[in-house]
Amino acid sequence: MFCEYIQAAISNAVYEVIDDEEPYYGEVPELKGVWATGKTPEECHENLKKAIEDWIAFSLRFNLPIPMVEGQTIKVPAEA
Repeated sequence: MFCEYIQAAISNAVYEVIDDEEPYYGEVPELKGVWATGKTPEECHENLKKAIEDWIAFSLRFNLPIPMVEGQTIKVPAEA
């Protein structure tokens, strides 16, 4: 469930080159506030993946909504 969601989010990522020390920038439009930079495209991609993982953990911890991405979602079972 987590891996599929992360893969869907990464596949929807938008990348661009910016004027910065870390010129590669990526974000996932469906996930507000999820972005990363890197010195190489590969580093940016890995940093973005970590940002998505952190965002999921934060959202789950604080019971925040997690939007569907490319048909993938993360459902948390209700507490008994």
